[in-house]
Amino acid sequence: EEENSNPSARSRTVLRDVRLISAKTGFGVEELISALRRSWRYRGDVYLVGATNAGKSTLFNTLLESDYCIAKGAEAIDKATISPWPGTTLNLLKFPICNPTPYRMFKRQKRLKKDAAVAEEDLSQQEQNQLNLLKKHGYVVGRVGRTFSYSEEQKDEAAFEFDADSLAFDMGNEPVVADKPTKRVQLTPKDVKDAHWFHDTPGITKENCILNLLTEKEVNIVLPTHSIVPRTFVLKPGMVLFLGAIGRIDFLQGSQSAWFTVVASNFLPVHVTSLDKADTVYHKHAGHTLLKVPMGGEERMAGFPPLVGEDITLEEGLGESEAVADIKFSSAGWVAVTPHFKDRLRLRGYTPQGTVLTVRPPLLPHIVNIKGERLKRSVAYKTKKPPSLVYNLQKKKKQINI
Repeated sequence: EEENSNPSARSRTVLRDVRLISAKTGFGVEELISALRRSWRYRGDVYLVGATNAGKSTLFNTLLESDYCIAKGAEAIDKATISPWPGTTLNLLKFPICNPTPYRMFKRQKRLKKDAAVAEEDLSQQEQNQLNLLKKHGYVVGRVGRTFSYSEEQKDEAAFEFDADSLAFDMGNEPVVADKPTKRVQLTPKDVKDAHWFHDTPGITKENCILNLLTEKEVNIVLPTHSIVPRTFVLKPGMVLFLGAIGRIDFLQGSQSAWFTVVASNFLPVHVTSLDKADTVYHKHAGHTLLKVPMGGEERMAGFPPLVGEDITLEEGLGESEAVADIKFSSAGWVAVTPHFKDRLRLRGYTPQGTVLTVRPPLLPHIVNIKGERLKRSVAYKTKKPPSLVYNLQKKKKQINI
């Protein structure tokens, strides 16, 4: 029974490691490369597989410019096209994996140790600008460098070469496409003789996913392209929270008020109303500006699945600083619920018919504390954006006044 409950056992695959990374900001990527070197070494090809919109093409581009690719490959191979529309790996690419010889591994470890001793203010202005750009896209940022670089004349130890612009989206949610340089080099048969390759693959479409119901313009609103700033609201029993027109939570019963922290794209509006007005608000504003997604008015909503409710009971709150559960609306985001101590809540969550609503232990149990003062005559709190951290740099040097 234990074997059957393990997905890896059922599929006869061996799970070697689990890594938390962000290909967009570089967080954890150097550690991922080191783990791949240790576990797989150079035994065969590697395939990048995952769900749509998981960031596979972004990871491909990051690894292309890292120690995982041969030094010549980054100049000879085009990057994967990145699009905010899920499932659009527009060109399937591969690059030759760098053979981790003892000499290369020694030089890589030497570079990583040297990089870790550098403080952010010691970086060049260009590197600091790149990191500042990445900080807009995530709270934890990492530098991804390359130990060896290729030129026509020689191979030298390289500086930081992580191209933030080519991996990011601009504020208008349009992909930033770097100017395609003229390729000065090409891979020769000698370069790829007996090579093992790293392959990008199309995304696997998830069933019961809200994104499958949305247009490209709507997806651009729902999918976050910048750091999510949590939005917290304090609701009393008898109140309703709308996440656009694609998610709804009814607060049916509780002895006191509770906090609801929305973790979703900040372009996706949140609207709070009373239970007796909720149906009227939905029918009047779904498809229009107030709820924003879906968009297209009555004609759009005529073909959009209705919201279907599911009863939720949350036992005994842990206090006003710790959530007891997340209510997850498929790929649109989630709401962390924080009741008063020992308070028991009865809620009803709604998602479009054919999609999945999930109640899980809180991923960020203390996220309710990331908020400002409560707005006057409002259920909302001022938002607060935590500072970003470059995790693989030394902390800012202390100044000593003499």
